[in-house]
Amino acid sequence: MRVATREVLTGSQRQKMDPSDDTMFYDSPKIVQHVDDGFRAQLTQLYRERLPPGGTMLDLMSSWVSHLPPEVTYAKVVGHGMNAEELSRNPRLDSFFLRNLNVDPTGWALADNSLDAVLCTVSVQYLQQPERVFGEVLRVLKPGGVFIVSFSNRMFFTKAIAAWRDGTDYSRIQLVKQYFGACPGYEQPEVINRVSVPEDPSLLGKFWTAAGALGGGMHDPFHAVLAQKKMEA
Repeated sequence: MRVATREVLTGSQRQKMDPSDDTMFYDSPKIVQHVDDGFRAQLTQLYRERLPPGGTMLDLMSSWVSHLPPEVTYAKVVGHGMNAEELSRNPRLDSFFLRNLNVDPTGWALADNSLDAVLCTVSVQYLQQPERVFGEVLRVLKPGGVFIVSFSNRMFFTKAIAAWRDGTDYSRIQLVKQYFGACPGYEQPEVINRVSVPEDPSLLGKFWTAAGALGGGMHDPFHAVLAQKKMEA
């Protein structure tokens, strides 16, 4: 099944400061955390609330960690990325595949209507053909399945597209909503900027909570845009 999409970005908005082959950039594994503890805790809580236990997932543009709740079991978690060493270190992945989505955004070896959820964590800013990728996600999702796109304000600056690099938190949220809107098979997207997480009772946890509240900018901002595939799609 091919999903029809409309274009959201202009040609100049898709450009990167570093136009070299992305395969070269990701050739070396990056075994680091790309967002802080608070962001990761909020993301795991969101997954805990929105992903069905026992479901089948695709972690799109993944790495050595998937941020899934450790106490929840899923039927299958497939990973995607551009570095085999990173993905092979991810304990939550049952399998993975390598693909440069900026060159080959569609045609994944996944069946139509086969997944309960697709996740994209702090990576949407690198997509040069996001409309086609969101269309391919729609193809592989089951009716009622959810696509969760999470991001902060961090990025590899030279590899982010111009539309993202030159934007604000608000404009980036609107941009991801437009990506969903480019594919008529999604429900109205939902925006989440805060997720309730259990308070850390330790003295260190209380210190960082207070420091973040006072500093106003110590913690990575948390944003997620998600939408379900329409039941009739």
